[in-house]
Amino acid sequence: MLSRFDQYIIEVLITQDAIAQRVAEVGREVAAAYENSSPLLIGVLKGSALFMADLVRHMDIPLEMDFMAVASYASHDQRQFSGAVRITKDLDHMIEGRDVLLVEGIVDTGMTIGYLLRNLEARQPRTIRLCTLLDKPARRIVKVPIAFRAFEIPDRFVVGYGLDFRQQYRNLPYIGVLSGEATGLTRD
Repeated sequence: MLSRFDQYIIEVLITQDAIAQRVAEVGREVAAAYENSSPLLIGVLKGSALFMADLVRHMDIPLEMDFMAVASYASHDQRQFSGAVRITKDLDHMIEGRDVLLVEGIVDTGMTIGYLLRNLEARQPRTIRLCTLLDKPARRIVKVPIAFRAFEIPDRFVVGYGLDFRQQYRNLPYIGVLSGEATGLTRD
């Protein structure tokens, strides 16, 4: 049954149960990859917050967490990015010589995450890898190396499980496709 809150969700793309199962699997994969290390996980706010919280619960290794926030400048339709990215919250930890796992909610065009990877690489970590909940390769402009991915999705406008539209829908327990009516976009 749809509530007023999720009335604009036209499709549940990934269910809550499927997310829970796959995030547990990815957590175990990441833990195995870092079994001889104590990585620093860096979550990209705000979209990765729920994913990262659940991910670390499935990692039985020592680790640290930190967060970054960025602003990407989009055009009026929220789907076309100018390429300008600005860090609005930087790390609290030094990463030089560390094994770093950058945790993202969705890799879409690759422009924002590509910028972050270059920025972090300049800080000379020992290693840096990317882990994403969602990979949307159809819109990729900048090629980025994804070491761990939970799901590959088609070119649809999705929300839920941390991902938003105008700061709404983050608390949906699933990944849903938002209607063009809700977004003002003509394409679903």
